[in-house]
Amino acid sequence: MLNNLEKLRKERGVTLVDMADLLHVRYQTVSDKISGISDFKFQEAVLIQQNFFPEFDLVYLFSKDSEIKQPA
Repeated sequence: MLNNLEKLRKERGVTLVDMADLLHVRYQTVSDKISGISDFKFQEAVLIQQNFFPEFDLVYLFSKDSEIKQPA
């Protein structure tokens, strides 16, 4: 589970459909990737970061370890 991404997505009101539209995939595909069933491609991760969370680091957003903190 990508806990950091999921937490920020909910806090900011970014829906799975918003992400799916950006990536041109089904919302279920985005849900599967966030939950860890499959992985985001690098370019997908970059698009999400740039469009929805530009102030956050890719490693922080897409870390499977919730212990990683956002760099200062």
